[in-house]
Amino acid sequence: MSTSHHDATDRQFGPQAQSYVTSAVHAAGPDLDRIETLAREHGGSRALDLGCGGGHVAYRIAPHVEQVVACDLSADMLAAVTAETQRRRIGNIATRQAAAERLPFGKDSFDLTVCRMSAHHWRDLEAGLREARRVTRRGGQAVLVDPFALADPLLDTHLQAIELLRDPSHVRNYRISEWCAALGRSGFTIDGVGTHRLRMDFATWIARMRTAPAHVAAIRSLQAGASAEVKSALAIEEDGSFLLDIATYELRAA
Repeated sequence: MSTSHHDATDRQFGPQAQSYVTSAVHAAGPDLDRIETLAREHGGSRALDLGCGGGHVAYRIAPHVEQVVACDLSADMLAAVTAETQRRRIGNIATRQAAAERLPFGKDSFDLTVCRMSAHHWRDLEAGLREARRVTRRGGQAVLVDPFALADPLLDTHLQAIELLRDPSHVRNYRISEWCAALGRSGFTIDGVGTHRLRMDFATWIARMRTAPAHVAAIRSLQAGASAEVKSALAIEEDGSFLLDIATYELRAA
């Protein structure tokens, strides 16, 4: 029986909730450091961690605001975040279950909205961005972090293929130009865009999503048969590990 994309995403991530809480890749990075700096400087009283996953944004910004709402599609993910919040004795993180495209918050509810490594799963990117803008007060800040597709179609096709094989809930890694256009249409002013590269250890990458063995074999086959240009651009290693390009968009709600 077929299910909606939201149901498929929930089913995909629910059983992996704890692995995202403990994920070293998600618990650190220059983008997370930058988010904490912005929260410390301008966070305001109320913040939203949209598509919170394992909750790493919420844990980092909680000391700098009065309240953080960690919002995710997966009830299992939110339960894992609640347990980790209690373990860390953080008292100002609340959780709320919702899809990014239909947020259960009023207009101008947050001074700071952050979304990290979630948007490539959204069924409708611009609907999610419009919702993020709606719930962020005018003049408030937003920070969105997500993998991006390189402009060369050859590289783009390879990346989307291995991402989908690894995770059936993957929708798309968008190009930076696509991101900037969508953000502008959604009512955000872009203050800055930063990029960095993140090494994806292959064994950890597939284990975190419990990728089916047949899909793992297909990914390795695509990597083995990739052109020299693809192998060089993504720095594909002998064991399948590679570099993923990440963009951080620092925004103002116009």
